[in-house]
Amino acid sequence: MNPRTMPNWSVEDSAALYGIRKWGAGSFDLSSDGEVTVKASFPSGEVTVSLMEIIRGIEARGHAMPVLLRIENLLDARIGLLNETFRASINRAGYGGEYRGVFPIKVNQQCHVIGEIVRFGAPYGHGLEAGSKAELVLALANLREGGLLICNGYKDREFIDLGLWARKLGFRCFFVIESPAELPLIIERSRALGIQPLIGVRIKVSSRVGGLWTETSGDRSSFGLSTAQLITVVDTLKENGMLDCLELLHCHLGSQIPDIRDIRAGVLEACRYYADLVREGAPLSCLDLGGGLAVDYIGARANHVHSSNYTLEDYCRAIVETVMSTLDPQGIPHPHLVTESGRATVAYSSILLFNILDITHFEAVSLPESLPEPSHERVRDLFTIHKNLDSANLRERYETAVQFRDEIRDLFKIGQISLRERSLAENIYLAVAQGIAVRLDSLPEASPGLNGLRDSLADIYYGNFSVFQSLPDTWAIGQVFPVMPIHRHRERPVREAIISDLTCDCDGKLDSFIGAEGERRTLPLHPLQPGEEYYVGVFLMGAYQETLGDLHNLFGDTHVVSVRINEIGGFDVMEEIPGDSIADVLSYVEYQPETLFEEFRTTAEKAVRRGKISVAERQKLLEEFSASLSGYTYYEK
Repeated sequence: MNPRTMPNWSVEDSAALYGIRKWGAGSFDLSSDGEVTVKASFPSGEVTVSLMEIIRGIEARGHAMPVLLRIENLLDARIGLLNETFRASINRAGYGGEYRGVFPIKVNQQCHVIGEIVRFGAPYGHGLEAGSKAELVLALANLREGGLLICNGYKDREFIDLGLWARKLGFRCFFVIESPAELPLIIERSRALGIQPLIGVRIKVSSRVGGLWTETSGDRSSFGLSTAQLITVVDTLKENGMLDCLELLHCHLGSQIPDIRDIRAGVLEACRYYADLVREGAPLSCLDLGGGLAVDYIGARANHVHSSNYTLEDYCRAIVETVMSTLDPQGIPHPHLVTESGRATVAYSSILLFNILDITHFEAVSLPESLPEPSHERVRDLFTIHKNLDSANLRERYETAVQFRDEIRDLFKIGQISLRERSLAENIYLAVAQGIAVRLDSLPEASPGLNGLRDSLADIYYGNFSVFQSLPDTWAIGQVFPVMPIHRHRERPVREAIISDLTCDCDGKLDSFIGAEGERRTLPLHPLQPGEEYYVGVFLMGAYQETLGDLHNLFGDTHVVSVRINEIGGFDVMEEIPGDSIADVLSYVEYQPETLFEEFRTTAEKAVRRGKISVAERQKLLEEFSASLSGYTYYEK
């Protein structure tokens, strides 16, 4: 779909262009006013609220853009959907075990997120997974008595002691053994404290999965036991009379697995391990299949690194059916199923909102009817192409124009063309490129060599955010998130753009987007209106982004606002967390704001003594310096 060539425009056209009804999974849509809406379900029916209404409420409360918006209803909905869908698959198949979900804390460690997961997940017995001592402390302070707690990662004495005491307090706390070296310490501390541990073993399955995280499975996976190590662990437990502690088999299939066939293959292999461990005498009762449930970021429902070729129902059914078909012929009771779905739990609930500050256009302006005298021969050649441009031989004309432009740049470097003449030549080249780009729409098929022309002419929209702080995965691993304007969807978006952030880094940009036909290099956007803010949102970014963000250029955490859609069609602000001030981020890198102020005060006082500034100017300068320390790290109007 090319919005520039469509004679009319509607909200339906925008919905198709940005794919919101595909990746939105029923949670996001467009209103008849052309604004993005979020939907929440209640016993009385569905309620939709405009994100623009929420933005107005956020700004009225004193929070400038950028803002990380969390919508509690969407987090609750994903927890409920995951548990209810597994329950339905279990009941339909006549499966003998139960489902217990756990949330991996590493995916989003923020206090409000963990608190909401525990609160809403409690009726389902939804637990937590901890991979470090800090995460274990966090989990124990949040989980209810009897809650399921999976302890992964390497464990020292302090970690093990804390987990054993949690066991005595009534938590279902499993130590998942990642390495044989952990077992002797678990046995020693168990005997010292007189507390019987719950033990799980993590295996390395040889089945490989597709996607961006293939290294989490297979023989070269960093975590898990080889078959030889697994036998050593079993024998050690037998020798110490503790095989009865081994109740869980853990197998992390991967993260964001796009192909359901990979999931079935991994579950089947895990079940083979499970069956043989039961025959070894281990009283296994739980099969933990780790993560893997994908988020369809591009809404393609395909075997693609940013998508998945299955639904949640397909995922649950594949696990239940594969376990049954593998264990039933061997007469082995069905285990309780545990999954550690983090990404699929929290992705939908968080949206990054920011405003556009400025635009750089790559287009010709104010071309003369004829060239001034004297003009260099190459500038005249380029001008001739511009004046005689038609739809014939577009590729040849474009390649020639590029050649002339490059020659002119070389002539400038050796002093044979002036700055003013080079500026004119660059302007002529842009006119040629734009003229060719416009004519591409009339060609019957794509012209080889010209496919990237439009991308090279795309605008740069400058967004008030930091990629490295708020969206690190877009830079680190090429993750694609849905990005679209929050409003103005009754208007045709006539500009093609990439989005640059505020950092002084060429990598601080978004240049891969989701469109009607899949991924695209530019995003259709609207021209800015004088005196009006233009808001853009990045969706499905609740997994990992807050935890992984860094302080590039000392841009800190954004404001965070959590809201809950209410049943009467409005929203309630549940939590407001101010973003980092400049003083905050300076303290993170070991500066003391008070010391910085005192050093600057000394500098200003010396300037007074030297007569460079007056005492009144000194006071004003110190007031502004102090205000800056307490100010937001992002652009403020």
